[in-house]
Amino acid sequence: MNICNDKYDMVISNGRVIDPDTELDQVLNLGILDGKVRAISENLLLGDSHIDAIGLVVSPGFIDMHSHGQDNENYRIQALDGVTTALELELGTDDVDLWYQQREGQAVINYGVSIGHIPVRMQVMQDPGEFLPTGDAANRTATDMEILQMKQKISLGLDSGALAVGFGIMYTPKATSAEILEMFNIAGEYKASCHVHLRSQGDPGSIEAINEVIEASIVSEAPLHVVHLQSTGLSVTNRLLKIIGELQDSGLDVTTECYPYSAGMTAIESSSFDDGWQISRGISYGDLEWAATGERLNEESFAKYREMGGMVILHMIPDDAVKESVISPITSIASDGYIKQGVGHPRTAGTYSRVLGRFVRGSNDLTLMQAIRKMSLMPARRLESRVASMANKGRISIGSDADLVLFDPNTVIDESTYREPNTPSNGIKYVLVDGVPVVKSGRIQEGLNPGEPVRSNV
Repeated sequence: MNICNDKYDMVISNGRVIDPDTELDQVLNLGILDGKVRAISENLLLGDSHIDAIGLVVSPGFIDMHSHGQDNENYRIQALDGVTTALELELGTDDVDLWYQQREGQAVINYGVSIGHIPVRMQVMQDPGEFLPTGDAANRTATDMEILQMKQKISLGLDSGALAVGFGIMYTPKATSAEILEMFNIAGEYKASCHVHLRSQGDPGSIEAINEVIEASIVSEAPLHVVHLQSTGLSVTNRLLKIIGELQDSGLDVTTECYPYSAGMTAIESSSFDDGWQISRGISYGDLEWAATGERLNEESFAKYREMGGMVILHMIPDDAVKESVISPITSIASDGYIKQGVGHPRTAGTYSRVLGRFVRGSNDLTLMQAIRKMSLMPARRLESRVASMANKGRISIGSDADLVLFDPNTVIDESTYREPNTPSNGIKYVLVDGVPVVKSGRIQEGLNPGEPVRSNV
């Protein structure tokens, strides 16, 4: 083998390099310098440090566009699942500058945020809720002045580098379609994508709800991204996939995502549990699991915990809806993850390894190339028209960011459960963020915070 005499900070040798952008799939050596991939070669490369990746897949780091747990408890858990960039694009924030300042120099992985309709509405309407609205922002129609204030705050957030505009319309049921359109109009002016939790679930609610935001997208010319399609569509997920696919074929800029689990999680005190929730979701009290204890609820405990507030797991998504959404060529993968002091949903720790272990190796419903594309390139492409730095993520090419995950395709699998949601995945051997190995031999490396802000400069 020939030897390249150039010297790199890090060399990864003998790995099966998979690049979903060019569909490269070959055993090669990578040279990393100053946080970038600078060599992709069959030749032997020389570096200050070295990883022998024989038997491992070398993939672009996974990009999670829907990660609510934006702190190092969650970042560490997600890094062990191969995530190198975690973005909060559904809920978002009401203060973009402050949000980034609070994480600067303190994150294991890359991070970013949208300006969110929910937190902006909560601020304008002085809602007392902490995570989701519980007062006027959920229960009152906004005045013309309040809508104007929301538009101004969303515009300010986009000027401050927010990646997108986030919406959780299910949690703001009194926000009219006219109000939503006003916010889409601001997004359209900035060519910022709108990441939307639809207003309703199931049949026929989700069909009506997706039509609401499709119309807003068409009128405003704002790109549309529908979050966690399977937990919104439920029994009619296939119909939503068909609608989005047809819209893409017609040239509309609309995308979607899913996570590979048959249960969701949300705040029990939110308006999504107002009267009628059993009908829209097709479940009852016994399908709810109190995340902190694993207790299945009844009418009495539901009332108690709703008064108290906290996270509840909803066992409601049909298995065929999960499979249809995960294997569809139009869906990217996103976790919708959130863990607080060890309590939460296993999707935070296991989403990406679950896809690789169960849908690639387990059932052969996806190829490795297809799965990696869903978890890296597709999220990068969703954002790169507004966020220039995303053009260097989600692929392995000369000059791309050295955000990489090295995993064993024969053993990778999720290990997290509803009772132990922060159990790390198996088979994720190395994770590099900006060329820094934050995971080595399956273990998080202490004291390293190379994560960079992902922010729009448009």
